[in-house]
Amino acid sequence: MNAGSRAVCAIVGAGEGLGASLARVFAADGCDIALVSRTSAGSAAAREAAAAANPSGRVLCVQADAAKTQSLEAALSQVAGELGPVDVLIYNVRGSIAFRPPLDVTCAELREILDVEVVGAFAATRAVLPSMIERRCGTILYSSATAALRGSATGLSYATAKFGLRGLAQSVAKAYAAQGVHVAHVRLDCALDVPIVRTMMGEDYKPELTANTDDVARSYLWVHHQPRSAWSNEIELRPFTENWTI
Repeated sequence: MNAGSRAVCAIVGAGEGLGASLARVFAADGCDIALVSRTSAGSAAAREAAAAANPSGRVLCVQADAAKTQSLEAALSQVAGELGPVDVLIYNVRGSIAFRPPLDVTCAELREILDVEVVGAFAATRAVLPSMIERRCGTILYSSATAALRGSATGLSYATAKFGLRGLAQSVAKAYAAQGVHVAHVRLDCALDVPIVRTMMGEDYKPELTANTDDVARSYLWVHHQPRSAWSNEIELRPFTENWTI
């Protein structure tokens, strides 16, 4: 934590769903919040959530494209300059998903999702790691999915990206855990209770069939607060109604 000040939590991919919940939960825990998204409108809900949860806390919004490493690195450098070194990095970015057979996926599409899901996550990690190592403390959390453990006939791009993200999480953890950096891959085996999911489910929507995003965010916070003698590198979250598809 920054000496004599609040911890700084940077959320890359701070949209209206889980991003807003993460901002609210970590702000309520006393963190200053940095929200990184492609547009200022994209982080509006998260900004409001953080401010309401902790009126005395600082909230900084920075624009960056996760697919462009220089943009992302510059954004996190700005966060460190204005709020202080990042104590918690949450990479909550998801690339576009198009479920098609492998031969219908182009190389350009695969490169695009890998840039967002893996290369972007690596760039964000590289931006915050040096100060975490120097201070011998810090948490890095990656939002992921069931696809990180299995491919599917129509999900090549998404599975390949999430497999890569999981490998990144394990590798960074093994390299820097002994230097005080806690890295975790959070696998969401569920549909989140967000507007787009409610629309997709239509008349079949029931709250108990989805994961409440505030509850999910509280699990992220729990991982952040784990004692060093019992760190998780991977957790999976699902509502009690989930049929365990893996």
